[in-house]
Amino acid sequence: MDLCVTIKGVSFLLQTGMGILGNAVVLLAYASIICTEPKLLPVDMILCHLAFANLMLLLTRCVPQTMTVFGLKGLLNDPGCKVVIYAYRIGRALSVCITCMLSVFQAVTIAPAGPRLSRLKPTLPSLVLPTFAMLWFLNMAICIAAPLFSMAPRNGTIPAFTLNLGFCHVDFRDNLSYVINGVAVSGRDFAFVVLMVGSSGYILLLLHRHSEQVRGIRRSHGSGAETRAAKTVVTLVVLYVVFFGIDNVIWIYMLTVSKVSPVVADMRVFFSSCYASLSPYFIISSNKKVKRKIVCVAEHDQPSVDTQESNEK
Repeated sequence: MDLCVTIKGVSFLLQTGMGILGNAVVLLAYASIICTEPKLLPVDMILCHLAFANLMLLLTRCVPQTMTVFGLKGLLNDPGCKVVIYAYRIGRALSVCITCMLSVFQAVTIAPAGPRLSRLKPTLPSLVLPTFAMLWFLNMAICIAAPLFSMAPRNGTIPAFTLNLGFCHVDFRDNLSYVINGVAVSGRDFAFVVLMVGSSGYILLLLHRHSEQVRGIRRSHGSGAETRAAKTVVTLVVLYVVFFGIDNVIWIYMLTVSKVSPVVADMRVFFSSCYASLSPYFIISSNKKVKRKIVCVAEHDQPSVDTQESNEK
């Protein structure tokens, strides 16, 4: 195994391991919170769902990618490729949609109560689950073409307009199918990114106005939690937009060539998965509920370890 392959394999392994660990910790923390609280707040439900979508993305894309980089062949047959690629496309789509949903929800929450918003705000908690269902059905419909073109790798020359994922091939048959798929996916992503950037810009504008009015919004009554949540949302949006930009620059280049280099495809996979790997750590560091639950579990386990060590002595 040469140095380039080793570096690539270690990079994917670290990214995958960190991402799965971080998202699993967030999900377990919220599962523990559900057991002790009557129900989750809407923002917590959205963050929990985001962690699930990111975990789904990492398991269906980065895990097989890492195994392929280290030389494992024949991981999936044709039906397996169709299921994994379809699940990956849905997970990736949900990641951008739920991040957008989080941004819009937070913008509406902290917006000044006008005639329309005063009627909308009380209904927000009841809209969370229907919005989840709508996003699932929407993305399942948009991504339905993915399994039609997915297949296990074939021996021989890779045909033109085929995405070589290593563990699977996505063969679009002709240039028209290739471009239509790329435009449809990119168009959906750009629409949600524009919406999340707009709502995040509105959040920053509101925070700036409030800080001027009260000389530090954290001192205003009842605004500290909302401010922390708003800053977390804006950070997640900025993180997503940065990696989304890199991902789509590479994707646009891939649409312009008939045969894509495996190195280019690997770069796109790595950058498109960075958000799923890094976002749970921003959630852990900024969400007091999740952080408190993790610290509580760690402190609960520590006395057991100390007791065991004293008994051994």
